[in-house]
Amino acid sequence: MYLYLLGLLLFYYLYRWIRELPRVPDKGSKYVYITGCDSGFGNLLARHLDKQGFRVIASCFTEKGEEDLKKSCSGNLITTHLDVRSKESVAKVAAMIKDKVGQRGLWAVVNNAGVSVPSGPCDWLTIDDYKSMLEVNLNGVISVTLSVLPLIKKARGRVVNMASVAGRVSISGGPYCVSKFGVEAFNDSLRLNMAPFGVKVICIEPGYFKTNMSDPELLNNNFKRLWEKLPQEVKDQYGPDYLPKLMKVISCTIPHKVDGDLMKVVSCMDHAVAAVQPRTRYSTGWDAKFFWLPLSYMPTCVGDHIIRRMAIPIPKQVPPSL
Repeated sequence: MYLYLLGLLLFYYLYRWIRELPRVPDKGSKYVYITGCDSGFGNLLARHLDKQGFRVIASCFTEKGEEDLKKSCSGNLITTHLDVRSKESVAKVAAMIKDKVGQRGLWAVVNNAGVSVPSGPCDWLTIDDYKSMLEVNLNGVISVTLSVLPLIKKARGRVVNMASVAGRVSISGGPYCVSKFGVEAFNDSLRLNMAPFGVKVICIEPGYFKTNMSDPELLNNNFKRLWEKLPQEVKDQYGPDYLPKLMKVISCTIPHKVDGDLMKVVSCMDHAVAAVQPRTRYSTGWDAKFFWLPLSYMPTCVGDHIIRRMAIPIPKQVPPSL
C-alpha cells in the first residue's frame, strides 16, 4: 500500500517536471515589466531575464538603481522611475510601455516592489503606519497591475505577484502580514477573472531571505523609532526590558535564519515568466515548504502556540482590571 502511494507520488512529480520543462519561444519580442528593481529579487531578476533575451522594462525608485542596472545589462534593457504610490507615476510608465509594446502587448508584469517597515506589535502602530505600507505592498500591486492589464490580455501573458509566507501565516503584528494576505486575495481573484482570456496569474511565496527588507539594522531602527513614540502607559505594559530583548532577538536570530541564496526565488520568478506551463504558486525556501506552509494548514490553536513560543519576547504581565 505504502509503496503504491510512493509510486504515485513519484509519478506525479516526474510528470510535473516534464510538463514544466518547455520554455516560451521568441523571447526577444516579449516585454517584461518588473517593479522594485533597485535591489534584491527585482534587481537580480531584471539582470537574469535580460541575459535570457527578454525585453526587460525595469522600474526603480531611485536614480542610482537605474544607473547601476544600465551599467550591468545589455542595451535592450529599459529603466524607468516608478513610485507605485503615485497614480501619475504608474500611469506615466504604463503609457510608455504601451508605446513600446504596440500591438504585441505586454508579456508579463512582475509586481516585486515592497517595503517591510513600519512593523511592530499592533498597539505600537497608528492607522497612518498601516496606510504607508499598504500603499506600496498592496495598493501598489493592484495599481500597477490594472494599469497594464489590457496589454497583458492582448498578449495572453501573465501577472506575477510577490507575496510571502507572511501571506499564509500572520507571523507578526502590524501591516506587513495584512498587505501580503491582501496580495494573496487579489492574486486569487485576478487568476479566476483572467482565466477566460488566457492570462496566467502566479503567486510567489518566499520564506526568509537575505534582502534589504530583512536587514537587522533596518528592523531594529524601526522598532526603536516606534518605541520612542509610544505613550508611557503602553511602555509600562510591555516593560522596560522588552525593547532590548526584541532587538537582541532580531540581531542574533535573523542572520542565522535567512537564506542568502536569492537565486532560489529568482529562479521561481524566471519560471513563472518563461515557462509555457508555470505553476499557480511557488513556495520558495526550505522554511516556506517545510515549516510555514504546513503551519498554515494546522488548527489555529496549534499555530498560535508555535508562533508564540518562537524566539519573541513576552510582554510583562498586565494585572487584570477589577
